[in-house]
Amino acid sequence: MSAKEEFIEIFQANIQREGAEALLDYLSNKCDFFTAPASARYHSAYAGGLCEHSLNVYHCLVDYLQRERVTDLYGLEYSPESIALVALLHDVCKVGCFKPSTRNVKGEDGKWTQVPTFQFEDPLPYGHGEKSVYVVNGFVRLTREEAMAIRWHMGFSGTEDNRLVGRAFAKYPLAFALSVADMEATYFLEQEGGL
Repeated sequence: MSAKEEFIEIFQANIQREGAEALLDYLSNKCDFFTAPASARYHSAYAGGLCEHSLNVYHCLVDYLQRERVTDLYGLEYSPESIALVALLHDVCKVGCFKPSTRNVKGEDGKWTQVPTFQFEDPLPYGHGEKSVYVVNGFVRLTREEAMAIRWHMGFSGTEDNRLVGRAFAKYPLAFALSVADMEATYFLEQEGGL
């Protein structure tokens, strides 16, 4: 099964809210979600990387929320729909932002060669997490906790005021959980030479 097929299967099995079909149509037919990279040079920086990253985050979030400590001690419990919404769509802000380009790389022989890469150009500079919330809410109505999870999924690695991140995590535990899942996917599953 391809990453696109898996994404669509998880989406359709879990996301039943009004507007879900229009959102999936947008992702499939009206933007480059399934062919875009997740970054220009770092994690999943290849065609289709955004979809694969979203799936990795989904699987990491499902695993995190099933931990005994998380369920029994912290009492965190979220619907399969909420989990799928925040994980699969947290980076929808990246659609339409990556343009094919090249860069020069010095080979082991000391010669420079051009290699394909991507250049980031955001046509709607609305922020990162907040832009994803904006786009998703244009199709389906997010709960406040889902919106906060997507908004703050970058956690303390973003450019925001750390006090705001901490307050969001304390008040909306799904935001913390999504941030953990995003970091796990990015730094352990997707980095070159990662675990």
